[in-house]
Amino acid sequence: MEKMMGLINLDHEHYVFNELAYFRNNASLPFGGRYRMIDFALSNMVNSEIHEVAVFVRNKYRSLLDHIGTGENWELDRRNGGLFILPPDWNDPSDSSKGDLRFFHNNRDYFHRSKSRYVLISGSQFISNSDYKNAFKFHLERNADVTLISADVGEVQPEHYPYFRIEADDSGWVENITHDQKNSKLFTGVYIINKDLLLDLVDECIAYNKDNFFVCGIKDKLSDLKIQKYDHYGYSAFVNTIESFYKQNMNLLKEENYRDLFFNKNLVRTKISNNPPVKYCEHAEVNDSLLANGCVIDGTVEGSMLFRGVNIKSGATVKNSIIMQRCTIEEGVYLENVILDKDVYVTKGQKIIGSKEKPYVVAKRQVI
Repeated sequence: MEKMMGLINLDHEHYVFNELAYFRNNASLPFGGRYRMIDFALSNMVNSEIHEVAVFVRNKYRSLLDHIGTGENWELDRRNGGLFILPPDWNDPSDSSKGDLRFFHNNRDYFHRSKSRYVLISGSQFISNSDYKNAFKFHLERNADVTLISADVGEVQPEHYPYFRIEADDSGWVENITHDQKNSKLFTGVYIINKDLLLDLVDECIAYNKDNFFVCGIKDKLSDLKIQKYDHYGYSAFVNTIESFYKQNMNLLKEENYRDLFFNKNLVRTKISNNPPVKYCEHAEVNDSLLANGCVIDGTVEGSMLFRGVNIKSGATVKNSIIMQRCTIEEGVYLENVILDKDVYVTKGQKIIGSKEKPYVVAKRQVI
């Protein structure tokens, strides 16, 4: 039976999270109350029976390493296969590669040592609960060189602008990859490729001084490759800006979206944290919100998402906001359309109001 190996390539992802990315890369950004963005890519791979996964990571990855550790929470702490964190190797004086091609070139051993003949490549900014086994079966049946996973977003939003669009014929063979903003069929950044072909394309791109594997090795060679499109159905989100981060977290407060992402398919795995259940105190009032374990609530929470260990004191109001781990909101505080990163302390009587289009963001470990 054919198998795939996994690769999460973070090198060319969009970094426009401002205060939220001061101390971390986007893959380790908290999402959905108790997860990180990389959890979805890792979980999708493990749920697709992929047991060896590498992560290409260049900078700000201390938080990421702390989160994923040995991979045990995704059953990737294995004797054979497992999880590999692969930063670029800068010590080869003969290396002329650049961009993400440097990762491929300097970590060829990761691909050579595997018995898998196929590679599933993903980023971290496409949020979904996907099982790619059917996509892999489709890839094999069509005898494709590459299979691109696409999602039809219906109405194009600002967060969709940077992504490639896929144009395919009635049989699913890709005819063009564009930036046509009128096309709602987006390339999710997830694709399956034959391993030997991948390595050959990497060598060719390096020989011609290229710096982006997908653009130069696949998109620019569209006429030479057999490329199929495979459609993703179900809940999905593209998160690449603060505005899309806020909007997609708020969308999960709708029960149908939350159930579609977390309950209709496989489990989404994350780092285990042994916090107690939420504690609702005498003055607690909570409506239309998602609260993670470890929170202590003695104020008002409305239409908000609270991560683990948040403390809302008596008389405080949190409305339409995202409050990350271990934040403390003192008495008399009023927050609306706000994103607080981890470990923020808001002193008594403060009033902070943003807008839904431009939420007010506070970087981690600040005192207000």
